[in-house]
Amino acid sequence: MPRIKPAARIRRPAEARTAPHRPPAPAAAGLERHGIRHPGRVVWNAGVPALYEEALRRREGQLAEGGALVVRTGQHTGRSPNDKFIVREPASAEHIWWGKVNRPFDARRFEALHARVLAYLTGKDLFVQDCFVGAEARYRRPIRVITETAWHSLFARIMFRPAPVTGPAPSSGGDGAPFAPEFTILHAPNFLAEPERDGTNSPTFILVHFGRKLILIGGTSYAGEIKKSVFTIMNYLLPLERVLSMHCAANIGPTGDVAVFFGLSGTGKTSLSADARRTLIGDDEHGWSDRGVFNFENGCYAKMIRLSPEAEPEIYAATRRFGTVLENVALDPATRALDLADEALTENTRGAYPIAFIANASETKTGAHPANIIMLTCDAFGVMPPIARLTPEQAMYHFISGYTAKVAGTETGVTEPTATFSACFGAPFMALRPCVYAKLLGEKIAQHHVRCWLVNTGWTGGPYGVGSRIAIGHTRAMVDAALSGALDAAPAEVDPVFKFARVTACPGAPEALLDPRASWQDPKAYDAKAQELAAKFRANFVQFADCEPACVCEGGPTLWAEHL
Repeated sequence: MPRIKPAARIRRPAEARTAPHRPPAPAAAGLERHGIRHPGRVVWNAGVPALYEEALRRREGQLAEGGALVVRTGQHTGRSPNDKFIVREPASAEHIWWGKVNRPFDARRFEALHARVLAYLTGKDLFVQDCFVGAEARYRRPIRVITETAWHSLFARIMFRPAPVTGPAPSSGGDGAPFAPEFTILHAPNFLAEPERDGTNSPTFILVHFGRKLILIGGTSYAGEIKKSVFTIMNYLLPLERVLSMHCAANIGPTGDVAVFFGLSGTGKTSLSADARRTLIGDDEHGWSDRGVFNFENGCYAKMIRLSPEAEPEIYAATRRFGTVLENVALDPATRALDLADEALTENTRGAYPIAFIANASETKTGAHPANIIMLTCDAFGVMPPIARLTPEQAMYHFISGYTAKVAGTETGVTEPTATFSACFGAPFMALRPCVYAKLLGEKIAQHHVRCWLVNTGWTGGPYGVGSRIAIGHTRAMVDAALSGALDAAPAEVDPVFKFARVTACPGAPEALLDPRASWQDPKAYDAKAQELAAKFRANFVQFADCEPACVCEGGPTLWAEHL
């Protein structure tokens, strides 16, 4: 019997071979520029209700009492700093602060992993959001977030400013022109890397390529990786344009005075900035240009654990609203009631909600130059004063140091207070050398005559486990007094170790609280602990000894041994 020629070998006419069998849908065609071929269904720039429907249909989350969408992030309930890398490439290499924070990733391995992610996305339903980052138009950046899950697309739509929608596919830049993203985030939370093959640290990866203007995220569903990757972009771009990028909250007083709150996670910047008597600019990420302060984001991403309607009424109310996404918050399966005190999954329960959910939020998300800067520290050693004035040099020193303390129970293996120094109060997101940001800060403090304060939201009367946490009501009273000008002429004493001016009298705060040494039963034990902490400050600052101006180094603490 003669052999039958396989059908696959039958040649068609040339025009049939070159023409596509079926034109791609408009939405899918818009992804071709990103190398994504033959995706499944593409949902482009869907609004909040549509994304809710998608997430619920796909069983990505549950609807809570009040209307919030509750999701689980699986193994990763926080950021994965050991899995974040910056691709070493010629355009950015000389600017990057290489080291423990910004570790290099090989460009060829990035391309190989990128190709594998693109292959993985073939046939997958995808969700796209075209957004802007930055409230000030001059420094605004267009970004595109492409993800395989509806709830992450909803997160991006909450956190960033959605671009105007012009059709089922690419949106507008706001002036009628097609939206052209400057940076793209390719988010594949269900794709796992192979470390030996891909060069990653683990199956999880967050890779930033400034030359390609592309970010790859995989192996983690924690939405904070999207937010902080965008922050890293802004921290790279803006200082090169003489704009200070800041990990801070900001609000505006009744007279138009702007306050900036620096602080690491858990120090209280979100809670203290959400004040019903002041207008909220934003709770986490800002720029300071020659016009003033502006928010990078369109939403807030707050810690939810043990929120109370008494202490944080504005944020608490946001947890009961349609349009909020809650990560790893406990939910009663029958009543759908939330339990914000439940830490069974993680201490780092999170909520993303539009800043407009805060009743007194700024519509423009911009403000004037700051009148006050408040640097927050949660001192678990119990030696830092509840409030102190800082000179410009001291402000720069503490800004570069970025001190707070971890306490037992917050991380595996932490059994006693551990000093943590995170440069610029956000080292994991600072792409440039810390002294670049600090120098800009010092120049702006001097130019605009900004008052600077250090506020301890941690322990008094002894270290963690002995003393007690400073009540948020007392901290609010001290912050209010500082912002109102009531402390400008208040009595103060120079701390013999840390050298800042410790305020000794403040409306609404007990006098005994204001003297940390007097609050300890054993003053000598306080002195020893203060020297221990001062030594940690000094050891940490060695890496920044060449910062300019040189007077920044003089803003640090004194060790008594130096005077013996």
